[in-house]
Amino acid sequence: MARRGPGLLGAAARTAVVAGTATAVSGRVRAHQADRAAEQQAAEQYEAQQRYLAQQEYQAQQSQPPPPPPSERVVDQLERLVRLRDQGVLTDAELAAQKARILGEG
Repeated sequence: MARRGPGLLGAAARTAVVAGTATAVSGRVRAHQADRAAEQQAAEQYEAQQRYLAQQEYQAQQSQPPPPPPSERVVDQLERLVRLRDQGVLTDAELAAQKARILGEG
């Protein structure tokens, strides 16, 4: 009797090798896809966190009124001192000393 192929045992062995190779390849493909998905998710979470922090910073800036310019504060202080002098609370010498302090001259 002449044999024409590998026989039943050979065909079973070949099938096992092909199936094992296919399983290994599909496992690597699945792992690679899972890695890519995890990287994508991490990138999206990072971007969302950055947007949230930027929004919080923007809201904090919007909720605080800007401080008045320093010159206005100095003028307000000097006007208040002049009113106190006019009311008799401060003397001319005290007004001059406070004015020098505010203007950085003393």
